[in-house]
Amino acid sequence: MSQLSDRVKQKALALGFHKVGIATVLPIDHSPTEAHPLAQWLAAGYQADMQWMNNPKRQEIRQVMPEVQSVICVALNYYTPQVRIALPTHAKISRYAWGRDYHKVLHKKLKALTQWLQVQGEGVQARYYADTGPLQDKVWAQQAGIGWIAKNSNLITREYGSWVFLGEVLTTLVLEPDLPHGEHCGTCTRCMDACPTQAIVHPFVVDANRCIAYHTIENRAETLPPQIATQMQGWVAGCDICQDVCPWNLRFAQETNVAEFQPYPWNINPRLEDLAEINQAEYDRRFVASALRRIKPAMLRRNARATLSNGD
Repeated sequence: MSQLSDRVKQKALALGFHKVGIATVLPIDHSPTEAHPLAQWLAAGYQADMQWMNNPKRQEIRQVMPEVQSVICVALNYYTPQVRIALPTHAKISRYAWGRDYHKVLHKKLKALTQWLQVQGEGVQARYYADTGPLQDKVWAQQAGIGWIAKNSNLITREYGSWVFLGEVLTTLVLEPDLPHGEHCGTCTRCMDACPTQAIVHPFVVDANRCIAYHTIENRAETLPPQIATQMQGWVAGCDICQDVCPWNLRFAQETNVAEFQPYPWNINPRLEDLAEINQAEYDRRFVASALRRIKPAMLRRNARATLSNGD
């Protein structure tokens, strides 16, 4: 089992993943689901309109894959060092969306790993996910030793900070697990203090109703809530404030070697006025093969106009 686990990790690293760890799927936990952190988060309404977070499969991985024995967790560093212009005329786009759509990059590597796993023994089953299934990816990544869930609810790694994409392969292979990662935020509250909308309501708990990233990416309403619209600080697609102030990111961020994550030039410091009037043709030109396609043109216009109207 140890040799196979080592081979799995070597294969994942050879495919270009920057970190890999393994977690064992334990017997079904029969404790009350309302005691689970996710259940508590949902009960508080912190998911806002993200109804998919209520999927019961998210709280029991065997509902996703009944035969699963192990979860192989991987991380891919996406950090690039370009700097945003601090001018009220320019928009801010979250770093994760500067380059090629991360789903496409991760899925290619995860598919290759999954196909390799399936020939390691007769009847081996494996399925891969990268933000595409009802999995608690950060919980499994911490369990697999990749990093720890921080007070801003992002996963932090020692080597790359929180600038990582996560993926998982669920498999019927019984593999040797890694030790879960300890939490290393200590007494630091920089992320909580920096959030202009106080979205981090408690350490490790984010209320999406107050989160700029949620409202710029997921909120489909014609207008943004006033308490969000007045605090945009230039953000039109996601928000990196809590990551930008994190000491782990300030100390350990290093440029990725994944060429696809290098930014498209037009995603660095775009003009708010341009985005406030963007049409479908320009949207299609700018955001081909981009994770930003989740944000529709009308939403981009809404976000940019809200920022402009407040003179951010």
